[in-house]
Amino acid sequence: MVAVVVTGIGLVSALGKNLEDSWQKLIAGESGIRYHQPFPELEPRPLGMIWEQPTQMRVLTELVVTSALKDARLCPPLPNCGVVIGSSRSYQGLWEQMARQMQRSTGAQGHSGTGECKFQFSPVQEIPCSPSSFLEGWLDTLPNMNAIAAARQIGACGVVLAPMAACATGIWAIAQAANLIQTGQCQRVIAGAVETPITPLTIAGFQQMGALAKTGANPFDIRREGLVLGEGGAVFVLESAELAQQRQAKMYGQILGFGLTADAYHANVPEPEARSAIAAVKQCLDRSHLSANDIDYIHAHGTATQLNDSIESFLIQKLFFEGVAVSSTKGATGHTLGASGALGIAFSLMALKQQFLPPCVGLKHPEFDLDLVRESRQSKIQRVLCFSFGFGGQNAVIALSKYP
Repeated sequence: MVAVVVTGIGLVSALGKNLEDSWQKLIAGESGIRYHQPFPELEPRPLGMIWEQPTQMRVLTELVVTSALKDARLCPPLPNCGVVIGSSRSYQGLWEQMARQMQRSTGAQGHSGTGECKFQFSPVQEIPCSPSSFLEGWLDTLPNMNAIAAARQIGACGVVLAPMAACATGIWAIAQAANLIQTGQCQRVIAGAVETPITPLTIAGFQQMGALAKTGANPFDIRREGLVLGEGGAVFVLESAELAQQRQAKMYGQILGFGLTADAYHANVPEPEARSAIAAVKQCLDRSHLSANDIDYIHAHGTATQLNDSIESFLIQKLFFEGVAVSSTKGATGHTLGASGALGIAFSLMALKQQFLPPCVGLKHPEFDLDLVRESRQSKIQRVLCFSFGFGGQNAVIALSKYP
């Protein structure tokens, strides 16, 4: 089996504009969650925002891709490189903006008499434009175009994939990238996930479900009240160990294996006995040639919702009899939805590199009998699991280790 290693990481979150800043604030127990009111029609609420205004998908993707290449000491063009960059929402924010602009245009200008609006608008600037320029802008907001834009950015002419698997997207993207390398289709892949979910529809939708917290994110806490939406992205340079050794690249760690399953149960409720989630963990361990006792740390999904934290805790207690260190970083970054698994992988690789366990920020009164990391601590860490459990019953688990 071809060994797949990570040689570069680009990360931006509500904690910081780069990997090092985010990591230092995380292990210090800080949170990037603040009260914001990005839309006047919606009340202020805790959000994990990078800047004072909602971030643009294109800007964030370019930033994390550039950072990952710089960290890996690579320069474009990279024609033989694959690209796997996912998102659960993609350009939804621009689609909502286009809809508002068209509605304002219709209200102000009426109709042309043919059933069509007189004016159409650019998805980026609130100014009238011609139908042809509107169409060009619209094509750039299709869900797969973010990965295509990243491929153009680095001059990649290889495989381009744009996975969408709800909150499991980040781990799913890394798994797909690792598979491309293991099957010999690529020797190098830029992979990860980016999410800019601070939009009126996303906020209103989660609020309608009763899933949003009013005061902050408190994973695994008895007083937890729901998730906090956050912006962020993490992109990795994955290479075969052979290629990385040839160019004497630094290695954050190795991807050992992954497990991907689906509940086939409900749109937004996890299967009560966690059978498919348990199967994903077992699948990942089997493919990685590991047992539960080999795992030193679990980066949990830990959304701070009632159902997720309860079922995830049940899963961990059922499979990891000896006890294992557990934390969720969503109390510091907010829940970045499709990008959350990618951020979790980045923080787990930093834990492997620095031998430090990141804390479960926001946890004050634990509800579950787990070894929850409440303050960062030094620990001998060799092998790590990252969990992501998305709407629709999407379960994704990935195993990471230090490279020998």
